[in-house]
Amino acid sequence: MLTTFHRPRPRLFAHNLLLHLSCKCCFVSTAHQLFDTMPQRDSITWTPLCSRYGYSQVDFNDTSLHASRDEGNAGVLLDRHTYACAIAVCAKSQHLNHGRIIHGLVVVNGLINSPFVVNSLMDMYLKCGMIDDVRLVFDQAKERDKTSWNSLISAYAKVGWPHVAVDVLGWMHRYGVRLTYSALSTVVKACNSLHCEEISRMIHGCVVKIGLDLDMYVGSALVDLYAKNAGLEEAIKIFKNIPSPNLVAFNALIAGFCRLGNEANNGIKVEALKLYRKMLRRRIQPSKCTYKSVLEACSLTYQIEFGRQVHAHVVVNGLEKDGYIACALISLYSKSGIISGCLKCFDLVSKKNIFVWGRMVNAYIRNGHLKKALELFKEILSLKLHPDSFILSSLVNGCLSMGLILIGKEIHAYMVKSGFDGFTVCCNSLISIYSAVGDIENAIRVFKEIDRIDDSSCCSMILGYGVNGDGREALELFKEMENHGVIMGTTVFLAILTACSHCGLVEEGIRFYETMIKCYGLSPDVNHVACIVGLLGRAGKLMEAEEFIMVSGFKSNPLVWHTLFQACWLNRDKERSLKAGERLIELEPLNASSYIILYNIYMSMRKFSLAMKTRGLMRERGAVREMGFSWIETSGPVIVFTDGSDNSLPPQYNSLYMKVHKLLLDMKEKSKDSESQIWEMEFHTNNKWDGNSVKFHGELLAACIAVSG
Repeated sequence: MLTTFHRPRPRLFAHNLLLHLSCKCCFVSTAHQLFDTMPQRDSITWTPLCSRYGYSQVDFNDTSLHASRDEGNAGVLLDRHTYACAIAVCAKSQHLNHGRIIHGLVVVNGLINSPFVVNSLMDMYLKCGMIDDVRLVFDQAKERDKTSWNSLISAYAKVGWPHVAVDVLGWMHRYGVRLTYSALSTVVKACNSLHCEEISRMIHGCVVKIGLDLDMYVGSALVDLYAKNAGLEEAIKIFKNIPSPNLVAFNALIAGFCRLGNEANNGIKVEALKLYRKMLRRRIQPSKCTYKSVLEACSLTYQIEFGRQVHAHVVVNGLEKDGYIACALISLYSKSGIISGCLKCFDLVSKKNIFVWGRMVNAYIRNGHLKKALELFKEILSLKLHPDSFILSSLVNGCLSMGLILIGKEIHAYMVKSGFDGFTVCCNSLISIYSAVGDIENAIRVFKEIDRIDDSSCCSMILGYGVNGDGREALELFKEMENHGVIMGTTVFLAILTACSHCGLVEEGIRFYETMIKCYGLSPDVNHVACIVGLLGRAGKLMEAEEFIMVSGFKSNPLVWHTLFQACWLNRDKERSLKAGERLIELEPLNASSYIILYNIYMSMRKFSLAMKTRGLMRERGAVREMGFSWIETSGPVIVFTDGSDNSLPPQYNSLYMKVHKLLLDMKEKSKDSESQIWEMEFHTNNKWDGNSVKFHGELLAACIAVSG
């Protein structure tokens, strides 16, 4: 009798095993044939067909769902594994309705108290985006395990509710459930978006108290948390305590080094390069994120040679065609002025997205190749790609730097057609270009159309008011920013100081400078000091300006002396101009413009021997004067005039030369000022500044006439 009882069981066991192997190997038709010929079936027979190894493995999700229904109709006793497999199929295919049906079957068959099934249901509802149902299943479950709690925490973290995830963690602790590294690492990652130091330190305390601070995964999450929230010192301490930091920990700290610090303290970013070396010595294979962060550090610290070595590592690992890394490489070579390197990296990218195109456009603009940037922009449009706001903003800024206002207006028209006219970054550039040409009305109109006004928007508008002589409006806008509780930075104060300098608001400018230091605790840089020097100089207070330079802490910076010289020249204080010029050639021995400034001062004072000595000193030290050029916008191409060249133009532009000669004759007849005679002598008596330069400046004047009609 025993033999008769046990005879079919080995056959069922073998059939189930063969069915399982067939499903796992994706032999679905074979599995189906075997299933149809099986004389006996149990719940184990149905489970492979409903699992991820069965129909769902080859996208037969609906079939596997029907299989689970047929199982119930066959009268087979369903177990938790079968239901969990069917729920997993619903989660993968996001069949919410089918999932709810199976949820009902689970409740009817009394398996809702099984943590195994509860966790599967929570996962299914989470993948279907039903966070309320996730919480409902959790609350109604009579039995929960650690996975249940972790699933709920992960659910809130994934839907962007980190504060609720932190509350669940506290709730989990109060219920006496042991905090796991999975739950803690999930909450730590979620805290990155909270930007709350108290919560971060509270979670860190829990980690240390439980003894998981040495765990590789939790430690890596903590390093990333502090590195992203300006806690670099804490991130370094945690990193050093991790016994064997993994790639995630290295990437988090390297990115933290790159993110923090400023241009004046690039030593922090250099630490990222040292950490990269340490990572290689430990035989840890860098990822795309590693290469991107290290290349950004090289770019910010101008470590071009180190960047070339990292580029070699990228090529060795076959990642040179990746657009993510190509963007970092283009930025590196762009800041180093190697436009050919940018172009090579750009051409190697197999699938160029709009970000890669944008980096190349920005590289051209940064290096003064606006024409090539515009050609690239036309190519983007021809490929039916959609430029983003940063590409359009870069093009407008390029037009501003080159003075091509007509092209800037055309790009503005494209912004309006494409719906970018309200984007903050685009509007900030438009405000700058309209303010630069004195079109303050258009600048104000653009400012009012911004969807979200930020600090840069206000700074651009304050500068626009200032350079166009409307200082009171600039002060009103600054006051409005204060009333709205805007956090004032050095950039905002630089804008208001510049506005005060252009409008001659001496008392207000000095008051803002003192407010920045005393009330806001901000440290002024050389640009703020230069603004005050220009402010005092424009008001004729040259002695106060010179004294301010000596006590400002920037007396060795050429910028402040350039500003003082301009003020002295404007007020015709030749003695103080001479002092400023002599100071400039001491500070900038290789800057040709400093020698030219001093030469002009000596010539204006009729100290010809000292003037010739200055020019000889310029040649002796090897200071080379940059070639000057100018351009005009026409309805056709942009015409460029280069210093010292013929600048042959088409016949229709010969009238420009006639206007040049007429203007020169008028200048000689009407001007009796010695400075004008010296200006003429400057171009005619030296082989460097010869008649071609007169022709160049004349062409510039003629261009202005042509533009004005």
